[in-house]
Amino acid sequence: MKRFLIVAALATIAVPALASDVGVSVSVGQPGFYGRIDIGNYPQPRLIYPAPVMVQPMPMGMAPQPIYLRAPLGHRKNWRKHCRKYGACGQPVYFVQDSWYNNVYVPGYREHGHFQHEERDGRGHGRGHDRD
Repeated sequence: MKRFLIVAALATIAVPALASDVGVSVSVGQPGFYGRIDIGNYPQPRLIYPAPVMVQPMPMGMAPQPIYLRAPLGHRKNWRKHCRKYGACGQPVYFVQDSWYNNVYVPGYREHGHFQHEERDGRGHGRGHDRD
């Protein structure tokens, strides 16, 4: 009986360890993606804020192009804390509305065949993460 309890305890410890190795990859163009998006020829996106958000002042004479980004509510509310994850602390950022992303961008992205092989994370380079 003691042996059975030891084996059961070890099995219980091993199962969560195996489950923690499972990763989730969400690509740009998928509904769960957060990160930079390329507007390109898409219709003008619906924005959450009318003006771009910046957390670091730009040096004199520099005028970087604004980027469009989809981020969870918690990241937008505390952008200063999360901008590094997206590589966007020193850039003007327009946050796009989820409804525009899901109803306009995602279908267009799939239609143009970009959906299969593109993999990006919150900075545009791997997998999506940090969903609030």
